[in-house]
Amino acid sequence: MAEVEGARHEWRVPWRVVAAKGAAAFAFALLAVLGGGGRLFLAGVAAAGFAALAIRDLVAPVRLSAGKDGLVVTGLAGRERVTWNDVDRIRVDTHRRYGLTTELLEIDAGEQIHLFSRFDLGRPVVDVAETLMRMRP
Repeated sequence: MAEVEGARHEWRVPWRVVAAKGAAAFAFALLAVLGGGGRLFLAGVAAAGFAALAIRDLVAPVRLSAGKDGLVVTGLAGRERVTWNDVDRIRVDTHRRYGLTTELLEIDAGEQIHLFSRFDLGRPVVDVAETLMRMRP
């Protein structure tokens, strides 16, 4: 991502992630229709959950944007503006377990902590953290 003074940066959910959630919703819906008994309920709940996540990603694909005035965080609860003065810390939290490495971008803004994965941002979280730290006054 090119650095331009005063530019607004946006990070969004990749279309592949949205497509995977839509495919999972379809697969579980099909399982609910074809299955029976207890599987019907569980598959229906899973289908509804994946469908809700896919719809959210289609309606509000931009999870995080940043400019010289601060951040805009979009999630399940809506959209929130966070000024740079409210940002206490930006860091990448890395966990290794069972041979897998998980990285989360953590933005500590007072009483709230915003967490983002590469599936939320469409970029490696280390790159996003570096960009945010360069933008932060």
